[in-house]
Order: sequence, then structure tokens, then C-alpha cells
Amino acid sequence: MNEELAITVGTAARAARERQGLTQGDVASQVGIAMEVYSRMERGRVLPSSTTLRRLSMVLRIRADTLLGLDGPTPPQEALTMALADREEDPPTLRRLVRALRPLNEEELKALGLVIQGVLAFRAR
Repeated sequence: MNEELAITVGTAARAARERQGLTQGDVASQVGIAMEVYSRMERGRVLPSSTTLRRLSMVLRIRADTLLGLDGPTPPQEALTMALADREEDPPTLRRLVRALRPLNEEELKALGLVIQGVLAFRAR
């Protein structure tokens, strides 16, 4: 697998998904793949097949050449900055939280998700 290409596709897919306000589950469902596979794709650990790349392009409303990084270099940090800039409507506190969560791996995110669910359940009482 070409790791650089996988990271390029993942970074572009994530930025496009976030611009549209979709979850990973939303995209995976519409593309017809498992959410775990899509999550690995966004993290640059899986390269999509040509068929999946085409469906991903349609769902995310982004050109395949953009997903493949053929329309100019988009370093990961620049793509992250663009994704955050598109969410200016979010409160600053939420944007800071999102930036703090980005470096976490899948296991850490799942653990944090459980903590948040517990807090929300306690709060709902």
C-alpha cells in the first residue's frame, strides 16, 4: 500500500466529510462500506478500491482527483486548518475541544466516548 496516497485520500475525505457536517457512519452507510473500514480510510490506513473511491467522491461531493491529491498539494496540517475554518459557526470552546481530540487514536476516542455518554446519562436524570 502507498502510505502517502492513503494519508492524502484520508485527509481529503475527512475534510470534505466535516465540511458537509456528516459523521463517519453517515458516509460509510451511503458509500456501502463498514464504518470501521471508512474510519481506517480516513486515518490513512486503508486505500479505497476504485469503485469505493468513485462512490466516496459522489457522497462527499468532491472530485476524485481532489481525493487523490492530484489538484495540488494539500499537506495534512493545511487540510486540517481548512476543515476547522469551515466550522466557524461552532463556539470557540467546541473548536478547541475538537482540535484537542484529533491526535487521539481510535481506542482513546472510544474510551472518551464512553465517559461522555456516562456524563450525559447522569445529566439526563
